[in-house]
Amino acid sequence: MGEADVYCRGCGSQQAPAAPRFSSVNPRTAAILCYIPFVGWIASIVVLASEKFRGDRIVRFHAFQGLYLFVAWLIVRWVVRPLPFFIPGRHFHLDLILQLAIVGVWIFMLIKVSQNQDYSLPILGELAHKSVAES
Repeated sequence: MGEADVYCRGCGSQQAPAAPRFSSVNPRTAAILCYIPFVGWIASIVVLASEKFRGDRIVRFHAFQGLYLFVAWLIVRWVVRPLPFFIPGRHFHLDLILQLAIVGVWIFMLIKVSQNQDYSLPILGELAHKSVAES
């Protein structure tokens, strides 16, 4: 039986539908998924691990850049957020401003990638280019 066959040629029974595969995702969609706020890191790891995108430098660039953007968000959340507790005086919520900025960059990148525009973020983009070159 072929993968597209719905019924068995021998017995006529209906076959279970095949589960959707990541291989059916086109490169643009894969790049967009890497920038979904808070969960894009999962798509980034899947893209970097998949055989389909191993040779696609553009999608791998977006996967690395999306992953590094998530790491920046984690650094703000785990390092910058506790700082006001150690500094006496007024509490300036730098962590909230930085988190909002990162969410804004995620949305900006979603728009850029959905319009097929390649955009390299200042520091994270350079790291992503180096990571793609090394892999």
